[in-house]
Amino acid sequence: MSDPFLVVEDLTVKFPTEDGLVNAVTDLSYTVEQGKTLGIVGESGSGKSVSSMAVLGLHDMRTARITGSIKVGGQEVVGLGESKLRKLRGKEVAMIFQDALAALHPFYKVGSQLAEAYLVHHPKASKREARRKAIEMLDRVGIPQPDRRVDDFPHQFSGGMRQRAMIAMGLINDPKLLIADEPTTALDVTVQAQILDLLQDLQREFNSAVIIITHDLGVIAEMADDILVMYGGRGVEKGPAKEVLTRPQMPYTWGLLSSVPDVHGDTASKLVPIPGNPPSLLDPPSGCAFHPRCAHVDKVAGNKCVTELPPLTAGPTGAGHLNRCHLADPVGVFETEVLPVIAPELLEES
Repeated sequence: MSDPFLVVEDLTVKFPTEDGLVNAVTDLSYTVEQGKTLGIVGESGSGKSVSSMAVLGLHDMRTARITGSIKVGGQEVVGLGESKLRKLRGKEVAMIFQDALAALHPFYKVGSQLAEAYLVHHPKASKREARRKAIEMLDRVGIPQPDRRVDDFPHQFSGGMRQRAMIAMGLINDPKLLIADEPTTALDVTVQAQILDLLQDLQREFNSAVIIITHDLGVIAEMADDILVMYGGRGVEKGPAKEVLTRPQMPYTWGLLSSVPDVHGDTASKLVPIPGNPPSLLDPPSGCAFHPRCAHVDKVAGNKCVTELPPLTAGPTGAGHLNRCHLADPVGVFETEVLPVIAPELLEES
């Protein structure tokens, strides 16, 4: 096994506001190896994007309070100066933002923006060489007639093409780590599938480590080798994708799975949403942050769910599968109470 290219340890990110201190990310740890894909899932406000932006040093250090460690290729990012961060961004780590129209500058041609991203890390290259590289990357991500479309403005591209252009910009310097933040948001399902296939093809070509941030478990099932589930700014479950999706050990993960429509199930059956709302990061709940919404609190003696934060520890299945829950037998509860509700056809098959 190779050493992880990205190592995040005990990452905490806080933002002072007029209303108080926002605990956006708390004690988060994970690793990503080159050639592997980590899927980060959770509701809006769970800390997914904040933690990934910290990897690129994109938070305003005049206000953000960041502690812990983020090592990219062995280099510590937390506390790194802006000039060194610029050398890191794009070359070692690149990010695909979910709103390509907002991320691309409307006043500059798409090709000029790609060429600029290339020249930042190849200052000795000529403008002609940079333009040639931009056309090559647009062709590689499937933009038709790239030698002509290179001179178009972002508004002249469709939503799917803008997303492809963002991927081209992210990969133009062959980064070792690519972070895709909701890369298929607002795209129709056909274009979504094309974008995901493209990311997988390019990952194989460049052997990049990939982090894909999404709320769509279907995307995660398609792409991820490992999954990190976040809730209230913390990691609450992580492990191999197959393990997490088929034998989840955290009630919050069960809630996410029960909220997904099953195209093979009963068309008359209703979705089972997670009751309540995500916690306020200004004033997180005591104990397990999920306890106000959890239907299984009464199975834990001593009111521990309310008073004690469960540690992120290995569950009964092992295999690197960690969960943050006080339930003594989460797999047993899942198989006897949750699975019959969200996927009874799996029980019939077995």
